[in-house]
Amino acid sequence: LFYFFFVFNALGYVFGGPLPCQVLISRCFDKNRGKAMGIAYIGIGLGGAIVPKLANLLERNAGWQNAMIALGVLIVVIAFPMAFFIKDPAGKNNANTISEKVSVKKVFYNPWFYLLAFGSMCSIGAVGGMVQHQKLFLRDLNFTQEQASNIMSMVLYASIAGRLIMGWLADLINRKYVMILIYCIVAVAIGLLVMPPFEGKIYVFAIVFGIGLGGDYMIIPLMAGDLFGVKVLGRVMGIILVADGIAESVFPVLVGHLYDKSQSYIPGFTVLIIVALVGVLLVSFLPKKSEIKVG
Repeated sequence: LFYFFFVFNALGYVFGGPLPCQVLISRCFDKNRGKAMGIAYIGIGLGGAIVPKLANLLERNAGWQNAMIALGVLIVVIAFPMAFFIKDPAGKNNANTISEKVSVKKVFYNPWFYLLAFGSMCSIGAVGGMVQHQKLFLRDLNFTQEQASNIMSMVLYASIAGRLIMGWLADLINRKYVMILIYCIVAVAIGLLVMPPFEGKIYVFAIVFGIGLGGDYMIIPLMAGDLFGVKVLGRVMGIILVADGIAESVFPVLVGHLYDKSQSYIPGFTVLIIVALVGVLLVSFLPKKSEIKVG
C-alpha cells in the first residue's frame, strides 16, 4: 500500500511540480528568465525547510499516518486553489507564443540534447543519492531526529540563497558556465563528507550543498530553453525529467548497496562525487548561448 500510494505522490510531483512551473516561467519571461526562475523557486526552498519541522511535530503528536494525511490536506487546501490564479501566456501575440507547432524530432537529432540529458542525469543522480541518504548519514553520526531535521532545514534554507544567486548569475553570464559551477558545488559539498572530521563540517556541508541543490534543478530548463527554445521546452523537459528521474531512483539504491557492503558511506559518496564530475565534463561540451544558431 505504501508503494501504491507513493505512485500518486510521484504523479502529483510530475503534473504539478517543476515541469509546468518551468515551462510557464520560461514562456512569461525572456530577458530576466533566470531571476524569475530563482525567485519563483524560493517557494520550494521555504516549503522544504518548513515541512521537515512540521512533519516531525505532527509525527510526535499524532503518529506518522496522521502526519502524512495532514500534510496531504495542506497541499490541497493551500496549493490547489492557487493554480486557478495562474495565467498561461500560450496563444498571446508576443515573442513567447507557442501557438506555432514546432517539431520535437529535430531535438533528437541534436547532440546537445544528449549532452544536456546525460549531464543533468549525472548531477541530479548525485543530488538524489545524497538527499535520500542524508538523514541516514546523520543517524550514523548519532544525530537525533530533531537535530537531523534541523540540518535538513538548513540545507533547504541555503537552497533559497542558491536559487537567487544562480538565477542572478544565469542572467549575467553564459548559463553553460553557471551550470558547470553548480555541478562543481554539488561535487565539492559531497566531498566534504568524505574528508576527515573537523569542527562544524556538517554545517558547512549543509550550506554548500544547499546552494548547489538550489541551482541544480533550476538551471536545466534555463539551459534547455537556450538550446531548443521555449516552444518545445515542455516536451524536451518532459523527456529530460524522465531521464533525471531514473538517475534519481538508481543512485540512492546504489549508495545503499555500497553502504550495506562496507558499513560506510564513503564508497557511495565517492561514486556520487565522480558522477557529478562526469556531469561537469559532459556539460562543458555544450555551446555557449552566443554560439547557438537560431533556426
